[in-house]
Amino acid sequence: MATALTTSPAVRSAPTRGSAIGMGAVLVAQLMLVLDATIVNVALPHIATDLHFSPASLSWVLSAYALAFGGLLLLGGRLGDVLGRRRTFLVGVAIFTAASLTGGLAPWGWLLVTARAFQGVGAALSAPAVLALLTTNAPDEYARTRALALFSAVSSGGGALGLILGGTITETLSWRWTLTINVPIGLVVLALVSRLVQETPRRTDRFDVLGAVTATGGAVALVWTLTRADSVGWLSLQTLAGFGAAVLLFGLLAIAERRHPHPLLRPSLLADRRRIAALVVMANVYAGMLAVFFVLASWFALQLGYSPLRAGLAFLPLPVGVFTMSRITPRLVRAVGRTALILTGVGLLTASYALLLRLDADSTWLSGIFPSVAMLGVGAGLTFMPITATVLDGVPHEYAGSASGLLQTMQQLGGAIGLAVVASVLAAFHVEGDFTAGGHAGIVAGFVLSLLAFASALTLARRR
Repeated sequence: MATALTTSPAVRSAPTRGSAIGMGAVLVAQLMLVLDATIVNVALPHIATDLHFSPASLSWVLSAYALAFGGLLLLGGRLGDVLGRRRTFLVGVAIFTAASLTGGLAPWGWLLVTARAFQGVGAALSAPAVLALLTTNAPDEYARTRALALFSAVSSGGGALGLILGGTITETLSWRWTLTINVPIGLVVLALVSRLVQETPRRTDRFDVLGAVTATGGAVALVWTLTRADSVGWLSLQTLAGFGAAVLLFGLLAIAERRHPHPLLRPSLLADRRRIAALVVMANVYAGMLAVFFVLASWFALQLGYSPLRAGLAFLPLPVGVFTMSRITPRLVRAVGRTALILTGVGLLTASYALLLRLDADSTWLSGIFPSVAMLGVGAGLTFMPITATVLDGVPHEYAGSASGLLQTMQQLGGAIGLAVVASVLAAFHVEGDFTAGGHAGIVAGFVLSLLAFASALTLARRR
């Protein structure tokens, strides 16, 4: 019988120095992947000027990465299960590193967008393996819990940290360094992980080609449609056709996975009510967070007139809160349980968005935004680790990559939904010369998404 990822508490044992360094390198890679979803955000005006992007095409600098990353995660997770997670991780990091160098040196806009897409491919191959390597290489339950906490801190705080680094690098060096900085980091990760992290066994399962095609096609169709919905219209033929294609492909995936002996996405992963609820919570939490990030970044630039550096530093309380809470969340999980922490964390996120609704044209960062951003960091720090542990609860080792890919797919799809919704809301409530009207509406969108997350979290409180 396969060994599950979560077992009864074991005696705490100290990992070797080499394995600890290897796991640290894996976490650094995860941070690098998460950072690149947001690190170029504040650099977009500089990129548009240097490479002559039109306003309509500039969004593809962000969308190309999100499309490839979110669309290929399920495939990347299963490839790690079958071919070996360390091997798949190393291939993904190598692709990501090469694409980062290409993007940083790109003299033309089309080459930058292409490089961003290949960054997404590399991220999709390596990201599912990160969580699987952390959990399967942990020597005991204590180490596994600590690894989950650190992974969750990196995943939840990395987006805000990307805004800070992006603003700092863009203003002090050049926007190109937001990409090329990945090259030395990626090379160090490749060297350390290849030497210090154990490979997982390769499997001889017959690969699920139909599942790979339908899962990838469905995820790409959904992310593509969400990223385009604001510009072409939510009720346009293109949007409706995109949603229809996603539904059709996911329907074919459901049929194929029930018939294949070694499916890409095991139906048993979706048979647990608690796992489904945790996945829905993750999608809505991430959707609300990215929506509010987008609003606040625009508020700093348009309403407060901040420079890229100052706008990035304005987010500093968020990653500080996340990384601080990651130190104590494992102990809190043992003391009060996952469900209580998820409810508390999502409640704090919702309350932080409610506080932001008080913002007006006279609000300052210290009086109007700092309390909410600090509360948001604490809430995210409490939420992500127990959600991740709940999704992985009871998953056999050989399917850890698939479960990790599913979790991160929901996170990326949630982010795409949040950005698409907030872009439409800001456009609908836009008032020339006054960002506060659209900004309030965008925060309301994040608040509603957080309420949906809290409603899903409440179902976790029901008895099994």
